Parts: sequence; C-alpha cells; structure tokens
Amino acid sequence: MTERAQFVLRKGAGRSLKAGGSWVYDNEIEHISGEYENGGVVDVLDFDGYPMGSGFVNDNSAIRIRMLSRDPSEVPDDDFFRSRIKAAWDYRKKVIDTSSCRLVFGEADGLPGLVVDKYEDVLVMQVSALGMDRIKARMADLVREVLGEDGVSIRGIYERSDGKYRDQEGIPRVSAFMGDKFDTSVIITENNVKYYVDIEKGQKTGFFLDQKLNRAAVGKLAEGSTVLDCFTHTGSFALNCGRCGAKSVLGVDASADAVSMARKNAELNGLSGTVSFMQDNVLDLLPKLAREGAQYDMVILDPPAFTKSRNSIKAAMKGYREINMKALRVIRPGGFLATCSCSHFMDLQAFTAVISQAAASAHRRLRQVELRTQAPDHPVLWGSDETFYLKFYIFQVI
Repeated sequence: MTERAQFVLRKGAGRSLKAGGSWVYDNEIEHISGEYENGGVVDVLDFDGYPMGSGFVNDNSAIRIRMLSRDPSEVPDDDFFRSRIKAAWDYRKKVIDTSSCRLVFGEADGLPGLVVDKYEDVLVMQVSALGMDRIKARMADLVREVLGEDGVSIRGIYERSDGKYRDQEGIPRVSAFMGDKFDTSVIITENNVKYYVDIEKGQKTGFFLDQKLNRAAVGKLAEGSTVLDCFTHTGSFALNCGRCGAKSVLGVDASADAVSMARKNAELNGLSGTVSFMQDNVLDLLPKLAREGAQYDMVILDPPAFTKSRNSIKAAMKGYREINMKALRVIRPGGFLATCSCSHFMDLQAFTAVISQAAASAHRRLRQVELRTQAPDHPVLWGSDETFYLKFYIFQVI
C-alpha cells in the first residue's frame, strides 16, 4: 500500500470528529507530512499521534478532510465502496419503501459527498466533494451492480451536481446524463399518491423524499377537513390530504412552474375536484385570508430553508415566527398546524422557541401532537449536525 500523507490535528481540535462527526476543518490542522493531491485520500492523526482514520482531502475547501473511515488500515478500493453501498441499500430495505427513496445520504452512510436518490427505475446522483467527484463514474457502476444483485434493474442515471456547494470545492457544476440518455420525466408512487418527477429540472434531485412519512402523518388528520397547504411546491402534502378524504384542499406556491406541476399531479390522481392550487406569495396571502375571516381545519407550512448559514439565523427566526403567527390566525379552534424547518442551522431549540413566540403573538395555545424529523432513508448520524436538518411539528390549536 502506498504510504499516505498525514494530517495532524492541533491540540484541542477535532472535537466534532471525536464526537462522531465526519469533517476536519482547515483551522484544525497543526501540520502535514508527506505528499498528496487534492481529491486524494490522506490519514488523520490526533496531536499525540493517535490514528483518527482517513478521508478525502481538498485544500480549496474550508472542510479540509471528509472522513471515509475510522480504521487507518482500510483501503478505499472497489470492495470498500461496494460494501458501503450494499450496507446503505440493506438498511433502506429494512426501514422504508424502496420504490423511491434516498439510497445514499453522504456522510450518514460513510460515503462523504455522495447523494443517490432512487425514483422507481431511475437514479439521480449528486456529488458535492472533489474526492467523490473523481470516482463518481465508478460509484455509479457499483450502485447499479449492488441493486442488480437484488434483481433491481436501473433504466438510467442522471447527475444533478449543479448547486453552489460545488463552487466551494473548486469543481464545476454539472447537470448531465451518466451513460445513455433516457426520458427524465418519471412517475413515482409514494403513500399511494402518484407524482410526476422531473429529475433534470426539478428542485434538488427532482422531489423532496425526506417528507414521505410526515406527509402520511398529516394525511391521517385530514379526513373531512378544509386544508391550506402553504409552499406546496408540486402538491405533495395537499395530495396526501386529498387522498385521505379531506373536504377541500388549497395549495399555494409562488412558483408558476410548481403550481402547474401540482395541478398535473392532482389530475394524475383524480383529485382535481378536491385539491386546487394557486400561485401567490404566502406571506401576503395569509394576512389577506385573516382579514376576510377565513378559517381552516388545517394549515401546513413547508417553506424553503430560511437560512443556509449561521450568519443569517436571526433573520430566519424572524421569518419563521412571522409565517407561523400568520398561519395560526386562520386556523379554527381545534384545528391543526403542521410546520417545519429544513435548515440544519435552525436547531430544534431555536425552532421551538420561534413557534412558541408566534403562538403568543397570535393569542393561540398549542397542544403538541407529534414531533417528527426526516424519513429514515435520510438517517441522522450523531455527531454530524448537518445530517439532522428537518424539524417537523404537528400541533392542535386550542
């Protein structure tokens, strides 16, 4: 085995790593011995020489090393990556419906910088780290092989590595087929609801799979109810409510494209008579509905992340407080509020605090029904705070 370069941590550094985290930051490194190239694998040692493991290195990123293994003797070869992919797949088969699911969730599956989403017989890969980018074609082959061993045939793979995170790694953004071209409009079924998914042009990798079980939980409360689904995107919460017997559902989103797709999804499920959609700004619409005296049995708030950095948390808290306060004013007594935050920077304590403040401002009392998080195909790795991002409350308003 070729001897790897060694990165030695400063004394007192690496606290996140020692707590189970997966990243080593540039300001945690005391000194380096040996030669390496960006995107290669290096060893990490504590200040006293104790081996911490190995990972991908990139001098261009503030996250200098993304850990692959805690065993310094492991070699990141085909067998290593195949075993990680197989473990990820075996785990999903135990915890979730795998017809459409997140097959690989980066650091939480020991595969830093790699996300793989499965939409029926199509895969979408998202690569966010230089080291993983260098081997992504082989990773695609290994995923196919592992699924093929279970008799799962994959029609095609599309790469959606087109976010700003690539800039921080010093690698170009990519949105392209990995192999033969295929129809990128896919129909999936989740919770007995069908959706059109555009894996080439849709948000993220095409669909928000992480809310699968939360949609089902909300749907169970919707029978016979009037429902307002805010930030509906392509209508997933709204359609779950309609399928579960809601009296009427209105989905609202600022994006004309999202509303158009939501209407197609309603038609696909035969729910156009019950579930309708409109294009509007939720922050403007909610006060207007309140002035008109509108009252709903349920309001759902699934906004985009209000903060993507620690520097904007205060502004995000104000935003979450405002939308929850406005939503509470259009919920009848005894009705329900489902509300969430998808930013890992907005921790559970802060999110809980802003909801409490919103309830006080709206002069409403809340009875907690459930506290939920992302579906288990997006597992939370303790010590890696970035893997715990979705906080989802359901309240009864009394």
